[in-house]
Amino acid sequence: MEFNTHMQQALSEARAAAKRGEVPVGAVVVDPSGVVVAAAGNRTRELNDPTAHAEMLALRAACAAAGSERLVDHALYVTLEPCAMCAAAIAAARVARLYYGASDPKSGGVAQGARVFSHPQCHHVPEIFDGIAAAESEAYLRAFFTARR
Repeated sequence: MEFNTHMQQALSEARAAAKRGEVPVGAVVVDPSGVVVAAAGNRTRELNDPTAHAEMLALRAACAAAGSERLVDHALYVTLEPCAMCAAAIAAARVARLYYGASDPKSGGVAQGARVFSHPQCHHVPEIFDGIAAAESEAYLRAFFTARR
């Protein structure tokens, strides 16, 4: 399936983030024709930037490539449920479809916690597909945090 192929690239970005000492989260933005236009992994520590989540970096790069602040008809694949900040950015960018792997009971902003897309103030809600390669995403996160303890 196409989404799983793109999730594999997001997982590759997550592995690269872990090698940099970052929380292993990866994201990929795909244009309407199915071409990957941006990919990123977390870089919060490297850039000393609390907003340098994989999704934010991928969205910024995709918007720059598109020459627009909107990513209409684009899809975002991310290995972990986006936090509230990232969910708000996804809505602002008008991303059409969100595919994510592991759920995030602690900091998630889609199905957990803030549930950004359920608020009446949210002007755009993407189509959401969860649990894509969730076991693999969860395994990377678990191994990363186990090694840190």
